[in-house]
Amino acid sequence: QVQFVESGGGLVQAGGSLRLSCAASGITFSITSMGMGWYRQAPGKQREWVAAITSGGSPNYVNSVKGRFTISRDTAKNTVYLQMNSLKPEDSAVYYCNAWGRSYYNWGQGTQVTVSS
Repeated sequence: QVQFVESGGGLVQAGGSLRLSCAASGITFSITSMGMGWYRQAPGKQREWVAAITSGGSPNYVNSVKGRFTISRDTAKNTVYLQMNSLKPEDSAVYYCNAWGRSYYNWGQGTQVTVSS
């Protein structure tokens, strides 16, 4: 069974930075076998896609985070990262990782990001 464990969230002031990590595990699961994405869900809102990295390593971003967020991966650790700079209060949400471009696996617990103004 595929499992994702997100970490690295916290409370930060506007303009600050955080680095999120997503450790993936499961029988024969590899982050290079498919696209991996970061998603977020703010209170009262639907979960939205934020960033993704294709199986080939190409990044994609939603317009609202372009130039501020960077997605990367460490294939040896089967881990995906999201470097978030110049954070804004509207970035506050629970952040999750999961597959991108295919059906989702079970969602992890996510990691809370809170940006104060």
